[in-house]
Amino acid sequence: MREYETTARSWRPWLMLAGLLTAVTLAVFLGAAGLTAGEVWTALMGEGDRRTDTIISHIRLPRVLTGMVIGLHFALSGALLQAVTRNPLADPTILGVSQGATLAVMIFLLITVYWDSTDGSILFAIPVEYLSLVGCAGGLVAGLAVFLLSMRGGLSPMRLTLMGIALGAVLHALALGILAGWGSTRVESLLMWMSGSLYARGWQHLLYLLPWTVLAFGCLPLLRRPIGLLQLDDAAAASFGLSVQAYRSLVLAVAAGLAASAVGVVGPVGFVGLVVPHLARFLAGPDGRFYLAMVALLGAGLTVGADLLGRTIMAPGEVPVGVVTTLLGAPFFLFLLRRYG
Repeated sequence: MREYETTARSWRPWLMLAGLLTAVTLAVFLGAAGLTAGEVWTALMGEGDRRTDTIISHIRLPRVLTGMVIGLHFALSGALLQAVTRNPLADPTILGVSQGATLAVMIFLLITVYWDSTDGSILFAIPVEYLSLVGCAGGLVAGLAVFLLSMRGGLSPMRLTLMGIALGAVLHALALGILAGWGSTRVESLLMWMSGSLYARGWQHLLYLLPWTVLAFGCLPLLRRPIGLLQLDDAAAASFGLSVQAYRSLVLAVAAGLAASAVGVVGPVGFVGLVVPHLARFLAGPDGRFYLAMVALLGAGLTVGADLLGRTIMAPGEVPVGVVTTLLGAPFFLFLLRRYG
């Protein structure tokens, strides 16, 4: 019986990969444009007409791939934070990353175009293409601030969690204050970003994300054992020869980089970082060898599937992916609260 369970669990990562490929395929072939499967296939082979090629090569493909990458960013970040804080309800908001990115983007959009109030002329204009970089920088600065404020007296999971919640609340309040006194200028763009949207995300956004993805995947093999030990008491982890503070800092840095880069591109996408690690842990079972792989695959598949649902359920209108993931994840969150609360 045990041998059968072990064999079944070893196949689960491959099933997750098959599910991801299915979600990606459906997301490429389905959409508001109403293209037939033959037209999509012809465009993928490089033989489609100009309209079809534009829809597939410049809209759907980059959007789907970007959604896949930001999904695994959020999911892996949540898994790392849940391990390092020993908090099963942790996600990227616990470091203030999402709140810091939101405040930075809000300020950036506020000063993107600065008008001379005397004659109505434009004093300077900053390209909106820098928005992803600004959001990422804001998230990283917020995460660094939480880290530095938590260092006093030792970087404990409890202090880290409380400091992240406190700073995140302050940053969120500042963002709401700016939004309330802003007026109508660029509010629509900001609200679209705050809802977590993949609308108009192209190849440039994917290329921006990939260095962060490669860096994180380069670190994860080195962190697999420390992540497991960090879930123990600090003294117990140190007894295995682990430099607790150094590895906790490194894991936090990787988690913050993953979350901040994803938030910078699409805005905060709720519940992916919270829910996916628990689903992956359930599927992986006691054998944790495939846990992080399942987290990445589930995060990517969930985000791509949620985006497909959001852009087809009300076509030609669109529901942002962050709204869909929140609606899907909220019931599971209530279950987690009952279990861990």
